[in-house]
Amino acid sequence: MKKIHIIAIIMIAVAIGLLTTAAEDMSTYATFTQAAKSGEKVKIAGQLSKDKEMIYNPEVDPNYFSFFIKDGEGNENKVVLLAEKPQDFELSEQIVLTGSMKGDEFIATDMLMKCPSKYKDEEVYIKSKREG
Repeated sequence: MKKIHIIAIIMIAVAIGLLTTAAEDMSTYATFTQAAKSGEKVKIAGQLSKDKEMIYNPEVDPNYFSFFIKDGEGNENKVVLLAEKPQDFELSEQIVLTGSMKGDEFIATDMLMKCPSKYKDEEVYIKSKREG
């Protein structure tokens, strides 16, 4: 085999590896109903239910924060974020969670918050320390 053929094969293998790695993070947007049916890792966009209880006690477990959100269909569900509670969480306009359903709870490992316009529509990205 010529050197050029070997280099081409190596480049193709690297490209396939990169595409495979990128595809792992391309989970689809879903509702709580769809997430419960699939059992796979999905993204859910919703709004915080400010009238429901939020539980965060950093002295007991700094990587446990639970709250409720409403998805695009209006379904409300409990979410457990396996990370610390973000600053100004209650002010977020929209929340995008990445995780999966376990029983009646959505276990989120990543969260993206869209903050109010006073923050010039910046997005705050929270990534858990425990990838589940």
